[in-house]
Formats: sequence, C-alpha cells, structure tokens
Amino acid sequence: MGHLPLLDELTVIAGLGVIVTVILARLRLPAVAGLLLAGALLGPHGLGLVRSRDAIETLAELGVVMLLFTIGLEFSLERLKHIFRQVAVGGLLQVGLTIAATAVAAVVLGESASRGLFFGFVMALSSTAIVLRALTERRETDAPHGRFIVGTLIFQDLCVVPMVLIVPMLGQSGTSSSGVAIAIAVALAKAAAVVALVIIVARLVVPKALGWVDASRSREVFLLAVLALCMGTAWLTSLAGLSLALGAFLGGMVVADTEYGHRAMGEIMPLRDAFVSVFFVSLGMMFDARIAVEQPLTVGLVLTGFVVFKGVFATLAALAMRFPARVAWLAGVGLAQFGEFGFVLVRLGQKSGLVTAASMDPWLTAGVLSMFLTPLLARMAPHFTAGEKLLGPLERLLGARSIDEADTSEEVKSGHVIIVGYGVAGRIVAKSLAATETPYIVLELNADTVRAARERGEPVYYGDATSIEALGHAHLESSRALVLLMNDAQAVKRIVDTVRRVASHVPILLRARYLAERAALLDLGARDVVAEEVEGGVEIMARLLRWLEAPRNVIDEQVREVRSTTQRSERTNTLPRRALSEMAGLSELKIESVLIRPGMAAAGQSLISLELRKRTGALIVAVRRGDSLLDDPDPAAPLEPGDVAYLVGRKEAVKAAMILLGAKVGGGSLPSLPPIDDES
Repeated sequence: MGHLPLLDELTVIAGLGVIVTVILARLRLPAVAGLLLAGALLGPHGLGLVRSRDAIETLAELGVVMLLFTIGLEFSLERLKHIFRQVAVGGLLQVGLTIAATAVAAVVLGESASRGLFFGFVMALSSTAIVLRALTERRETDAPHGRFIVGTLIFQDLCVVPMVLIVPMLGQSGTSSSGVAIAIAVALAKAAAVVALVIIVARLVVPKALGWVDASRSREVFLLAVLALCMGTAWLTSLAGLSLALGAFLGGMVVADTEYGHRAMGEIMPLRDAFVSVFFVSLGMMFDARIAVEQPLTVGLVLTGFVVFKGVFATLAALAMRFPARVAWLAGVGLAQFGEFGFVLVRLGQKSGLVTAASMDPWLTAGVLSMFLTPLLARMAPHFTAGEKLLGPLERLLGARSIDEADTSEEVKSGHVIIVGYGVAGRIVAKSLAATETPYIVLELNADTVRAARERGEPVYYGDATSIEALGHAHLESSRALVLLMNDAQAVKRIVDTVRRVASHVPILLRARYLAERAALLDLGARDVVAEEVEGGVEIMARLLRWLEAPRNVIDEQVREVRSTTQRSERTNTLPRRALSEMAGLSELKIESVLIRPGMAAAGQSLISLELRKRTGALIVAVRRGDSLLDDPDPAAPLEPGDVAYLVGRKEAVKAAMILLGAKVGGGSLPSLPPIDDES
C-alpha cells in the first residue's frame, strides 16, 4: 500500500497536540492553549514539521463549518428570541463600542475607513472556546458575570454572520463609500432572503426526512444525514454567494427546531472536536515569535487593545446592563482576548485583498498571546479588588433600586435575616420566613428579578453583598443571620470574610456546591455550610432504596451512616409514599372501599362481631366518617350508615368481604360464608 498523503503530518499534529496539552493542563491552562502552542511549534515559524499547510487549512475549514453547525444546534428560533431579549443591549454595546473605538483609532493612525471597520470587527470578537472552558472549570456559568459573558459570546457568534458578509465588500477597490454601503445592503438583503427560504423549506422537509432516517434504526445513517445537512446547507449558501459559515449555522438552527436536535449534537460532537482541534492547530501555525521581536511596539499596542481597551468596553457594557462594579469588572476581564472567529475574518480579509498577510502578522501574534493570557487573568481577577473600586462611581448608571440608594426606613432595621441571592432557594427561604413572621431583606444582582419582586411588595434590593457599604445599608450588624445562596464561589468567600471582620457576631449559613469546599468555608467563619452534592446524593440514595423496596429502617440506617461521614441535617428524613400497586412484594393485595348504607347487615355491627378477617381473609384498615378518617378504628365500635370502610386483602378475599358487608339480611344477621385460608 502506498503512502497516504497527510497521514504523517496528521500523526505529528495529534501526537504533539496531546503532549503539549497534557503539559499545559498541569499548569491549569486550557486545551485550546495547548493546541495553539502545538501549532506554533509545528508550523513554518517553528520546527517546520508540517509542510502541507494548505491541506491542513482545508481540514481546519471543515472544523469551522462543524463548529458553526453545532452553535446553530444550540439555538432553536424560540430560544434565539429569548436570548436576544436578554443580551441584545449588552452584546450590542460591547460589540458596537469596540468596533467604533477601534475604527476611529485606526483612522487616526492613517488607515482607511474600510480597513478601520475591518480592524474593529476583528477586535470585537472574543474566544468562545477558551472563555466557556474557563467559566465551566471555575463553576461560574450561572454566576452574574458568567451569565453576562455567555450572553455576550452568543451575541458575538451571531454577529459573525453579517461580518463575513461585509468583509469581502470592504475589500472591493475603486468603490466609493456609498457603493460599498449599497453592496453591503444588497448582501444583507440577499442573506435575509436565503435565511428565510432555508428556514421555511427546512421546517417543511427536515423533520420528515430525519424521521425517515431515524426509522432505519441505524446510527451510521443518522450521522451521515446530519453531516449531509451540515455540509449541504453550507454548500447551498455558498452557491448563493454567501459564506459557508452562514449555511452551517442555519443548518444547525434548522435541526435544533426538530426533536432530533440533542441526538444530532451527540452524534456530531466527536467529529467536530477532532476537526476543531485541527483548526486551532492551524491557527497556532500563524504565530511567529519573530514578529514580536521585530515589531514589539505594534504587537504590544494590539495586545493592549485586546486585553485592556476591549476589557474596558465590555465592562462599560455590563455596567449599562445594570450589573454592579464587581460583576462588570469580572465580565470585562473574561471577554478581553482575541477570538477564534477573528482568525476567520483575518483570512477572509486577506483573500478579499482588504489587508495583507504582513499587516496582519502583528495582530495574529498579539491575538495568540491574549488567548494564553486569558486563563491567568481570569484566575487573578476575583482577587484584584482595585479594578472594581475604580468602577464604583460608575455604578450610579444602574437603573435598578440599589440597596445603597434605597431608603429602608419602611423595612426593618434590626432582628431581621439577610438573604443574598433570590433564585429558587432564596425564594423558598424568604417564603418560610414570611410564614413565621420573621422580617428579612434580600440582596440580588439580577435587575429584572429585583424589579419584579419590588412590584410584588417584597423587600428585595439590588446590591452586591461583597461590598461593605451594601451590607451596611442592609443593617448587617443588627441582623439575626446572613444566608448566602449564590452561585459565585469566589464571591461567597469574600462575603464570609467581610462579615467576620465587620460583624463577627452574625451567624452565616450558606450553600456550597461541593463537600470539599465545606471545611474551608467553616474555617473562614461560616456557622453552617450545606453541600449540594451531599443533599442531592442522600435524596437520590434514599429514593432509590425506596423504589427497590428496601425496608424503611435499612434506608434510615444508610442515611444516618452517610450523614455521620459528611454533614448533619436538622431535617426529618422523609420519602415519597408509594401505592400498593407499585410494591412488588404486595402486588397481590387489593384495596377497595365500601359505603355502609341503612338496611345493610353490617350497619350497627362492630369489627369484632363481623369477624371479617376470619370469614373472608380481608381486613378493614380504616373508616371514613364524615370529614374524619379513622385510621385506627375501635374494633368494638359499631359501623354507622354513611361510613366508608377501606378493605385490604387478596382479590378473592376483598370480593367476599364486599359481599358480606353489602348483604341485606332480615334481622340484622350476616350471610354464611366459608372461611378463607389466609395462605391461599
């Protein structure tokens, strides 16, 4: 067999990529950074081990197509509308401010307006892969700054579509600004028409087609169908003069609107990850360390633009979205880097003649460096409080009613409980405090949540509990307890430390996600810490044992054993009731009810005189009399007309008991029935 082209180079890429990524993982750097570094080592500016760069870039483009397809899979049209309502303002401000400032700076430095706009596009995009990995590893995707960052990244990904349409137009030479604007408008109109056509056709065709494919019960055929949709929509939009990226994104959105969206994501993810890995390696090949040595001023200026000025604009956008200084500061740091789609725009700009490779080399070098810096800066940012202090005056831009500005004279100022976080857990705690007539004040960072709660008359305020001033306005020193129900682990530690310094007598009760965090938080000063993973594990264990019909005392023993080695609980161990029909060991028993009417032989008879168990094998376990349930009826008391007797026993026994109780016999005597053997 002859030599397979690219096999040796792909082997080198995979091998070195694994080695470098594993080494960087020891330093807690993301896999993307390892792939970029591997590309830098393998590329023409490094060891030069990869020679077929064009072929590698072709594979990388497939990775981009699959990446955009899976991004589209994460959106249904309904979810897209929901995301747009929540993040359009913040995302538009971040992208708009960055583009405008970069374009103005470029024009001032002597660039054309078209090139300035292009540089703004490149500067505006952040790295979805790197940032999401960092947020996930730090468990901050549900924290306020995490929600803003994720929303902004989604908005940026959507902005890639018009950007890839506009960049080729900017590269048209000899065209006036008005001509470029008209061409851009035509391109956008064409894109809108193609998008509408694809969505309409796909909604009519794709669900049925995937249904036919699914009926084959073949995983391989389903994967081929998904790949055909991914590549097919990309190819069709390219025939219309639009980008492959736009087509892939549309294809993903179309599949997301069907019941097969989650399955398609699961099937294509391994392929996507493989091709996207090649994509990041190919990006690393663009890194040239000599550029940083030869043009340190240009590289340093662009790097400053990514890390400092872009971060400032993201921070301003977060402040405009009514987030406090600390959240805005963390959001700015999280978004301050070059984006993987920025590389796509750079290559598109080079193909269209808008920029040259030489002019973009400093940008690529600075971009790769900013990607390496991001994990380090994100790790340091929560501990660097000077940044948020500088933003303090800008918090006046917040439109929500801040605890710092609110007059709490109508609220309690002592003997109350302070709740930080008003999600599901916060509302549960607040409801229980209201039921026990215990006064409370809530601090929350979601402006919409605060506004809705204030409209309902609840004492909920917009405030950052990491701020001593906010805690002071909530009258921390005269409160009875502080309850922390937040998703930001770093913020929780800061709040505990702050409370211990300014009001050490106030007990702190908080929720942590993992048991491993409990000891450190208790040492820091918390009075009690509830680990979510323990409570969830105990509840699942108890319910599983219940469904497996383990005796109740065995379940209680297991719960006590787990509690003794993890964390205690003040809550009584309760389990959901199960119906007799769900208990396999009691499946032969039936339960029925009989209404005692006047004239029945059972009316006026006691349970003792009925001898129901002896005569039928069934047993009366309860009697309902009016609105009362007699779950332990007196065996000597007579049954009264209107009573409902509940019978339990085997089918034949219950049937015989119903005949006996319902019989109408003169003189009040009961009919004769043969005794029923209990063992039958």
